[in-house]
Amino acid sequence: MGLMSEADGLPRIAGRTFGYLLLTPGECSLEDLASALDVSRASVSNDTRRLAQMGLLERRSRPGDRRDYYIISPDAFRRSIEHRIGNLRRFHGLIDEARALARDQPEVRERLAMWEDAHRLLVAAFEELLATLDTRAGAPRSPV
Repeated sequence: MGLMSEADGLPRIAGRTFGYLLLTPGECSLEDLASALDVSRASVSNDTRRLAQMGLLERRSRPGDRRDYYIISPDAFRRSIEHRIGNLRRFHGLIDEARALARDQPEVRERLAMWEDAHRLLVAAFEELLATLDTRAGAPRSPV
């Protein structure tokens, strides 16, 4: 999970943290995570905060306990797909900018058109996946 996380542009420890929580029932404190992953508490703290901002983890507290606890968000899969759709759309915007630079270069314009088409298909496929998951869960489809 750490290596996959790096491939997506996140720190390796973020992936290891997500993987550990995915396989661990219940909640884990930062101390538990740091110990289990054999990394510093500061590193785990930064990455759990980042994963929580992305909607992949939920931060929880317990009455009388000042520590934070983390658990996989119930809609983490949806959030990860929505994040990927956002990245694909941003790349699509870059293709539009590149097209303006390649006005008189048919070879480049053709290459950009292929990438644009592929990204459009990927976005449609991911949106269809989310709609299918929503239908199975009986939830209304939210716009992406």
